[in-house]
Amino acid sequence: MPITASKKVLNNVSASSAISAQPSIAQGSQRHPSVTFTERSSASTPPCFHCALPSVAGFSALIDGQEQPFCCAGCQAIAMAIVDGGLQNYYQYREQQGVKPEATQVQRAAFEAYDLLEVQEDFVVTDLQQPALLQAAITVEGITCTACVWLIEQHIKKLTGVASVSVNSGSHQGVIRFDPKHIKLSKIFAEFARIGFQLNPNTARNYQNDWQQRQRKAILRLGVAGLGMMQAGMVAIALHAGTIQGIEAHLQSLLRWASLIMATPVLLYSGYPFFIAAWRALKMRHLIMDVPVALALILAYVASAIATVNQTGDVYFDSIAMFTFFLLLGRFLEQRVRFNNFLRTGNLQQLVPLTALKKDSGYAQNDTCEPQRVPVKSLKEGDHIWIGSGETFPCDGRVEQGHSSADEALLTGEAEPQHKVVGSYVVAGSQNIESGLWVSVEAIGRQTRLAHIERLVDQAAAERPKQVAIADYIAGYFVAAVLIVSICVAGFWFTQEPAKALWITLSVLVVTCPCALSLATPTALTSALSAVRKKGVLMTSGVAMEQFGHITDVIFDKTGTLTCGQLHIAEVKLLDDAGPSGAVMQADVLAIAAALQQVSSHPIAKAFRHIATPYTVTCAKNITAQGVQGVIDGNTYRLGRLSFVCEHTTQTYPGPGQWLALAKNTQLIAWVCLKDQVRDTSASAVQQLLNRGLQVHLLSGDRAPNVTQLQHSLGIKIALSEQTPANKLAYVQSLQAAGRKVFMVGDGINDVPVLAAADVSCAMGEASELARLQADSILLNNDLNQLVSLIPHSQRVTRIIKQNLAWALGYNLVALPLAAAGFVPPWMAAIGMSASSLIVVLNALRLARD
Repeated sequence: MPITASKKVLNNVSASSAISAQPSIAQGSQRHPSVTFTERSSASTPPCFHCALPSVAGFSALIDGQEQPFCCAGCQAIAMAIVDGGLQNYYQYREQQGVKPEATQVQRAAFEAYDLLEVQEDFVVTDLQQPALLQAAITVEGITCTACVWLIEQHIKKLTGVASVSVNSGSHQGVIRFDPKHIKLSKIFAEFARIGFQLNPNTARNYQNDWQQRQRKAILRLGVAGLGMMQAGMVAIALHAGTIQGIEAHLQSLLRWASLIMATPVLLYSGYPFFIAAWRALKMRHLIMDVPVALALILAYVASAIATVNQTGDVYFDSIAMFTFFLLLGRFLEQRVRFNNFLRTGNLQQLVPLTALKKDSGYAQNDTCEPQRVPVKSLKEGDHIWIGSGETFPCDGRVEQGHSSADEALLTGEAEPQHKVVGSYVVAGSQNIESGLWVSVEAIGRQTRLAHIERLVDQAAAERPKQVAIADYIAGYFVAAVLIVSICVAGFWFTQEPAKALWITLSVLVVTCPCALSLATPTALTSALSAVRKKGVLMTSGVAMEQFGHITDVIFDKTGTLTCGQLHIAEVKLLDDAGPSGAVMQADVLAIAAALQQVSSHPIAKAFRHIATPYTVTCAKNITAQGVQGVIDGNTYRLGRLSFVCEHTTQTYPGPGQWLALAKNTQLIAWVCLKDQVRDTSASAVQQLLNRGLQVHLLSGDRAPNVTQLQHSLGIKIALSEQTPANKLAYVQSLQAAGRKVFMVGDGINDVPVLAAADVSCAMGEASELARLQADSILLNNDLNQLVSLIPHSQRVTRIIKQNLAWALGYNLVALPLAAAGFVPPWMAAIGMSASSLIVVLNALRLARD
């Protein structure tokens, strides 16, 4: 029986493969009657339907009514999985044969290592939007076309526990979001193998290696095209001179054949990206700029080859090589800009050293015990490590002993070294300058600020801003217009002078290639993002770059934004009935407040972190924009706003300043006064915004006296105090309803709704994780003046994009009639088109110098 024969061969592959594959064959045969696996005679060896190797295993399957051969049980199992999942359209849309699976790829045991937490640390993180899910960064091997990506996404997302899967067909990199409670990572890896693809973790170092391989391949293609262009050009000079001065027929034929040999590798190897991209686009019924490029190259080569064989007519092999070279050069420069930006921001994890000096007993105990060098991966929160002078911090943490300064310029854009003392926060990737420090570890690996920045950079790079979408939209119609015009030009010249029809048509196709149009926006945005990154502003959304130039209103939060957010306790006041007779002393007030604030991430909580507390809090709650509460020794304590602490009290705040009320069982017992320092750059930033004609607003949850004092000192006209998150959101929405464009700057969890709702937003560098996630940009160095500089920079970006688009469209409109009239030969059209692309790239690079 056919099924029995299939099982026999499957048993020879591997035990795990046989166990998983046998039921699928039987089930697949029942669910899909059109798919039947049979045993073939080994006498015939047609190519395998999946990988194109000889079908030596003697198996075949009926797919869509046709018997298809396979080389082994592995390819047969892959086909079975594809068809069994209802994805047989993959075989209709694919552009190349699939990859033959290795024996290790079909063994589930080989993937079990990826279920270990120690292995997952390098490429798996918690999903910020849905903490119950995990995100795995992956690289897929075996992708040959967009059909492969379609197959992967359609198949993998059907697995129970997989929330989403996205793969970039160009970079072969992707992200899988999955629920670890319902599916193991090894299962996902095994499913990729079942449909013929190999999955690898996408780590920072692997990511750079991939970039470098692409760069080397681009350089090689460019080198082949350049060499072919020079050689074909020299031969073309001889042919042109021979045409003028006279040349023997056999020598002319020899030179033409030499040109053909030189141009062929240029066309097949260097021009391959154009052909494959054009073919994919046509299959998807979409026009891109590679369509006229590929058409022009093929027509020119075929016509020149016919002329060479027949020894009649002109040959343009030199134009083919020249056109390919200059087009590749323009694209290489654009890719180089992206690669340089990647080296500055997208590969920051490479800054982190692989090992660190750790002391198990801590820095202050057992001084005779020497620290041991251990892998950074083995560190955990609370470990004590030694960072010597000149060394790089391998993790985020706080200084436990010593004082020094740290260079954080690459992370924050702040050139001035930052002074570090006991209690100062240090970040992974920054460099210790002066003297050694003992540091307590708080975050390592993908939990550090450095890793978070890298993920935000990737997020910004993946977005398609409005300008890019418009340019792509225009380019599609432009290509269609070019093809129609080319057909009309060909028809006209064919009736007038048939000998010129082909070459004039080629000139039209080449000279109007919308390469510059497609490069105009992406190159400018890449340069702009790189420039603002140098100033310490990390753009997490490419769309935000165009919005900065249109804002009319700027809204600031107070604490942690206009002020430093580093509050300190200035005064404690006990109520008359809260003294010794009330069983509450000043030390008790601070200890209780410190215990309650342990559940809060608000800047206010930082003022109490240095206070040791003997109290244990239960039922602790953090009430956004109100305060904190918890139960201590059976009593309910509240710390925060007076209206929250004592809902029906007649008490008033004891005076100006930021006062927190402390109540025990709704009975007010003490006041705690906190003081904050206004940022050095707040006044100048607000004044610059006002000078630009923008309306500046101050929205704060703080009390009116404190807000009014800051308002007057900074010259802000509109200020609202005691604002809840809902109040702030309603205020922003009212401005937007009036047609205003709002820019919000904040740092706390209570600012998250407003940051998300504003037209464009920015979170401070020390903002909460959620605030940074919702913001369009992050001010890494906390210099508010840099936010002001974003406005003219955004306007300049828009201006340069318009210049690029105007140049690209203007050049094509001017060059088109000249080419159609026969005044521009193909070789000149290639130079003009490439020069147009280079001008666009060089104009965009001006943004990187800001």
